[in-house]
Amino acid sequence: MGTDITACAFTGADRRRFRRKVADCMDALERMLRDGTFADVHASPEPQLGMEIEFNLVRDDMSPAMSNLEVLQAIDDHAVFQTELGQFNVEMNVEPGPLSGDATLDVEESLRESLRRADDRMHLFDAQLVMIGMLPTLELDHLGRDRITANPRYEALNEQIFAARGEDIELELDGVPLPGTDVAERLRADTNSVVPEAACTSLQLHLRLAPDDFAPHWNAAQCLAGVQVALAANSPFLAGKALWHESRIPLFAQATDTRPLELKNQGVRPRVWFGERWIESPLDLFEENSRYFTALLPEVSDADPLADLAEGRIPALRELQMHNGTIYRWNRPVYDVSDGQAHLRIENRVLPAGPTVLDTMANAAFYYGALRAVVDADIPLWRRMTFDAAHENLRLAAEFGLDARLYWPDVGWVGADELVLRRLLPLADAGLASFGLSARARDRYLGIIEGRCLNRRTGAAWQRHNVAARERAGEDRRVALTGMLRDYVAAMTDGRPVHEWDVARSEL
Repeated sequence: MGTDITACAFTGADRRRFRRKVADCMDALERMLRDGTFADVHASPEPQLGMEIEFNLVRDDMSPAMSNLEVLQAIDDHAVFQTELGQFNVEMNVEPGPLSGDATLDVEESLRESLRRADDRMHLFDAQLVMIGMLPTLELDHLGRDRITANPRYEALNEQIFAARGEDIELELDGVPLPGTDVAERLRADTNSVVPEAACTSLQLHLRLAPDDFAPHWNAAQCLAGVQVALAANSPFLAGKALWHESRIPLFAQATDTRPLELKNQGVRPRVWFGERWIESPLDLFEENSRYFTALLPEVSDADPLADLAEGRIPALRELQMHNGTIYRWNRPVYDVSDGQAHLRIENRVLPAGPTVLDTMANAAFYYGALRAVVDADIPLWRRMTFDAAHENLRLAAEFGLDARLYWPDVGWVGADELVLRRLLPLADAGLASFGLSARARDRYLGIIEGRCLNRRTGAAWQRHNVAARERAGEDRRVALTGMLRDYVAAMTDGRPVHEWDVARSEL
């Protein structure tokens, strides 16, 4: 959720000062890009696999555990585990590792060890971590204002979103019928908090880039977003309803929407945004953010970014970072300073968490490999594909998962599984090989992606089949969701990738 703040209420004067400071930050950023101030001026650094993973917390009875502060105190590893918006969430920062040799296998083992250590310390609080895009046992009663984690940033974010909107948030989604049925379920609810945002738990992938390399990588990431979601969908249930395969995509957008109906009708842009065009420079994205979106957390620092530059210091651009952190692009531009050097990153945000460590590593490997191959292609993919087509691919993938038909240049409309098997897996393998990742690691992770496509089994597909089978056997929806989640947690803990999970129940 970004940088902490100290204030929960802001005045009109605060907003005007903040707007001026963002403009100063933009001037400083433009000068830095023009003058080659960034650490990676001529070429991007060696790529690293960098991840943030959001987790849900559940009790032994599979209900949400509203105990993230107690759990974090028990884990006692603040460099790795941190709070999130909802009391039933925590976030894990995975130490980056190079995309070469067998290094990703070390990242995988380090991730497993961190989770084992955390799990050992959590049981005193009747809580365990679940890697899943949406917790299927979450009910609307779990998503009220009283479930916001006690933190000034989260409380202020909630207040400012509702102040901007002026009315309750509407959650509205028509679902996809479960296997064996033809009934599309519907979610209709009003909420007076942004806690439904916390129901949407994700895997976030980071890639540090030189300024000249940023635009082609961002464009390529936009092209791949729909394919990523189709392959990894893991969010089919909320509030007892069977919704989209990756319901996290539309519901996250609704849960943070500052626009009442009238502003939507005027074409005002949403804060959860795919974008509307291919870019030529990273500055394009930061300019759009500052031009189109009002500040939610307008806390102003004492730093003067232009004075810092004039005196040879690297500016923090704190106001720009704060503002950028409240605009939820699916591929978000990030400015940061580390070890006294400024750099740019793309934060890829389209993927859900889970289902397992191995699936998570496979999702990351596919993204980095396919991204590299698309960028290295002789003719840029985004020159042969409209931006609207890339956006529509994301929507279709979120709704239907691997059942989606996506648009791809030179192919037309094609099943997501066929597109990956015939076109993108070889590209991802070539991209990872060009990074220097070993054949052993490539085969391990891309083999999982292949298995998912051949078995047509994502986390969402497995959940949907399991619940449908339980209901055919006579269980009601709540009992079926609880039983399914118990099966899910057991399989997640076992560690085999989701395409190998037992489907005996779903075949009843």
